[in-house]
Amino acid sequence: MVSGTILTLLMRPKSRTLTDHELEIMKIVWELEAATVRVVHQNLLQKRKIAYTTVMTMMRILKRKSYLRRTLQGRAYTYYPTRSKEEVVRSMVAEFVERVFNGSAEALMASLLKASDFDRPKLLEIARRELEEDLPQNDSPAPSALEPAP
Repeated sequence: MVSGTILTLLMRPKSRTLTDHELEIMKIVWELEAATVRVVHQNLLQKRKIAYTTVMTMMRILKRKSYLRRTLQGRAYTYYPTRSKEEVVRSMVAEFVERVFNGSAEALMASLLKASDFDRPKLLEIARRELEEDLPQNDSPAPSALEPAP
């Protein structure tokens, strides 16, 4: 028999970040703005086979992680997102940049620009558009700041 200490060391540490399956559920709840376990389960069944009880457990975990809240309506709980999709995506990207690129957004951008499967002009256009949205109307970025190096 494995002791509790050894088993604890072998288990994956609890994480506040979303797993792939949790993110899949959150996308459904964000899209619907509110959903019961049954509705989420039916949505997931359109993509893959999954047990109702698995969805229920995952939604309870999302509630415990504070991604969802719930209210009892009749005999079923209705779940609501506690954070916007944009807020969660920003947090996940920030965590990814911290873990993979030691917090360097520049290293992330350089990696994206060097990747052969990304459209470099499209990435530069997105960066330009995002920077222009953040600037006051009178300011504009220097063109050379966003142009690829020759």
